[in-house]
Amino acid sequence: MEVKGRTACSLVKRMNHPGNAEALGEIIAEIRLLTKHDAEVRLLLADAGAVSLLAHHLLASSPIATPSSLENASAALLNISISAREPLMSTPGFLDALAHCISPAASADVAQNIAAVVFSLLSVDSYRPIIGSKKTLLSALIALIAAPDPDARTVKDVLRALFGVGLYALNRATMVDLGVVRPLFSLVTEDSRPGVAEDALAVIAKVAGCWESLRNFRNESGIRILVNLVDRKTGASRRARENAVAALLNLATSGGDAAVAEIRQFEEAEAVVKELVENEISVRATSKAVALLNALEKRRRNPVESHWIRDFDLLDISTSHTSSEWTSN
Repeated sequence: MEVKGRTACSLVKRMNHPGNAEALGEIIAEIRLLTKHDAEVRLLLADAGAVSLLAHHLLASSPIATPSSLENASAALLNISISAREPLMSTPGFLDALAHCISPAASADVAQNIAAVVFSLLSVDSYRPIIGSKKTLLSALIALIAAPDPDARTVKDVLRALFGVGLYALNRATMVDLGVVRPLFSLVTEDSRPGVAEDALAVIAKVAGCWESLRNFRNESGIRILVNLVDRKTGASRRARENAVAALLNLATSGGDAAVAEIRQFEEAEAVVKELVENEISVRATSKAVALLNALEKRRRNPVESHWIRDFDLLDISTSHTSSEWTSN
């Protein structure tokens, strides 16, 4: 461990005084390689001051920052985030640096690394409101999925990050205000690449859990899209159907009578939800469908009476990175 500590301090010292851009790039590449294969050296590098230097490099201009050095710096920060999240979050300007270096014009590798860093940080509950308050960072992530013909892996990594942001309930209105709803529904209806629509629906189901979402869903014909996806006849996957019914339930929960009435405007809504209950595609989907069906039936019986719908799993904060957990609550 002592040798690793000296190595970390030496790398940080060399990065402080690299001599030229080429030497700096080589040092960053070495840091990336070390952090990839050695979990112990990640915290040692963070303690030695590597995080602030790598973050500063993300803010640098050419020729100091090259495409290769930016990719290596962002990858090194991703590796460090796996073992040492607190040093990243406590580094002044760190989140601003992440926002600065990603845009639709950024390289796919850098964008993927940054999105993965954000998702890694969001595994810590207390960081979610902090990250959610960084509108420049959220806007940059949303711009990536709104870009024409975005890279598939970039889209999936960004959706994972946005899903993590949405795990904190108070972030959802911010996401809606920043315009996340339109590109999410565009991915659902226009992107045929495997898993993209399901992942987008997982995020939609999260942002549906705020009052502000109803108007935006209406503007994008979102309720119609979700009802269609619940319908088995449309051929949607099990996970898509489950996320769609979760989104409708969360919309009904957050939007109350107005949202329930809008869902009921679609004559087939109640029938397709009943069919989902009867077919029991999963325990989770069935429980959500039953709760939604109760809300719809209550509205039919008492069309004028106001009612409150139980808050149904809006605060499930599972942070598993496995695909099996990519079903929203």
